[in-house]
Amino acid sequence: MSKLIKPIPARPISRRRFLSTTAAAGAAAAGLSTGLIPARARAQSRGGNIRVAIGHGQTTDTLNPGTWENDFTITMAYGFCGYLTGVARDGSLEPQVAESWEASADAATWRFKLRPGVTFHSGAPVTAENVIASIFFHMGEESTSAAKPLLEGITDITADGDTVVFTLNGGNADFPFTFTDYHLPVMPSGDDRGVNWRDGDGCGPYRLAEFEAGVRARFVKNENDWDSNRGFFDEAEVLAVVDTNARTTALVSGDVNMIDRLDLKTVGLMARNPGITVHSVAGNQHYTFPMNSGVAPFDDNNIRRALKYAINRQELVDKILFGYGSLGNDHPIGQGQRFYHSELPQTEYDADKAKFYLKEAGLDSLDVELSVADAAFAGAVDAGVLYQNSAAAAGINIKVNRVPNDGYWSDVWMQHPWSGSYWGGRPTEDAMFATAYSAGAAWNESFWENARFNELLVMARSELDEDKRRDMYWDMQLILNEEGGSVIPMFANYVFATGPDINTNGDDFSSHWDKDGHRWMERWSFA
Repeated sequence: MSKLIKPIPARPISRRRFLSTTAAAGAAAAGLSTGLIPARARAQSRGGNIRVAIGHGQTTDTLNPGTWENDFTITMAYGFCGYLTGVARDGSLEPQVAESWEASADAATWRFKLRPGVTFHSGAPVTAENVIASIFFHMGEESTSAAKPLLEGITDITADGDTVVFTLNGGNADFPFTFTDYHLPVMPSGDDRGVNWRDGDGCGPYRLAEFEAGVRARFVKNENDWDSNRGFFDEAEVLAVVDTNARTTALVSGDVNMIDRLDLKTVGLMARNPGITVHSVAGNQHYTFPMNSGVAPFDDNNIRRALKYAINRQELVDKILFGYGSLGNDHPIGQGQRFYHSELPQTEYDADKAKFYLKEAGLDSLDVELSVADAAFAGAVDAGVLYQNSAAAAGINIKVNRVPNDGYWSDVWMQHPWSGSYWGGRPTEDAMFATAYSAGAAWNESFWENARFNELLVMARSELDEDKRRDMYWDMQLILNEEGGSVIPMFANYVFATGPDINTNGDDFSSHWDKDGHRWMERWSFA
């Protein structure tokens, strides 16, 4: 059984300096080019203890999978948990605890055959009943899980021997992708709505040996893992280090083997270090400024549109991402996704249009407060200052409220009327929309509701004709662009760095989430 240690308070974090000139931004970006050396796949060796520093984690983190919402807990999840299905490096669906699946002709009934011989770290076998209880844990009126919206189409789950049968209220062409979500691990039986999550007993490639919320987690190789071609380290230690300078120093000094969320203004200098490799991966990660659409003044779409025109997106890409990203257009679908709206006009910075929408709302000026911390995303505080400056020309006075990093996701996000946020994206459009934009979803961070959007969400999910599905998803992106409650100014590359002794098995990383789809622990090894 895993040894669980009481949470230790995190240290206070200091604010990093703001580099505001585009000239400096260009120099930093140019310096990175010499550090991005394509890695060739090498044979994986076994053994050794890897230490990594993650720019997330807070003292309120728990082992309840329904509450996981930052990169520290997601990394932890894919380390010790097992899932029915997974996302391969090329974005395709791959079998995990379920070795195969099949659907009825209308995609409304799905059968998942479990892999034989899979056990929990405690030694108990993984059964169909465990899978059913694990999914039911996130369902029902009592559930507060962030994964609840993904499962609302399920009307029944039954066991047929070693096969789990899901009955849906309509067709869902992407249903097997649902179980790749990090909130949905297979858990052992217990007393909390049928499962036991408190002991950290999983069926993943590593056993959870220690957990200190907001500080660290330690993992030990699962010698009984069903897949002998993953999990090459003997141990892995994950440290929650929110301060960017501290993470950078730890990698340069050799105290850790990998860090994420690099300081992009100095990443060029790091790339010149011959012992460090910087990896930049374009994917679905995007940064957002969600407004609570249920309260004034954000309940007026004219105000929301004014704020969308009042932000200089290109300036943020240049000065916050230093070129390692692309413009956002107020919807969460990335350019590499199947149903990306390639013909949607880009919303540009336009102070006159912002003023126009203010007047439509009956205002000549607007005073609003934006709560941000770098826990939201690297450079969030600086992005708020840039937003403040660009909006001023439109008569919009943004007060930037810098709040503490620790506790940000529990005390600020979805608690303050307007704040900063980030999303790693999801492998399918349906998963992204259902998680963050469907009415009543636990993580609908803008509290936004639109009847037509919700109608299209259900229709697109069950539509098996690809052309018709595309049209529906294009309409949904348009609705978000024009009426949605989130300003989404930029898509950010995943930028992380590894030390000289890490073999990442090539550089064809997963792009749907950070750090090789958060599965670095099972895919990488020591050189």
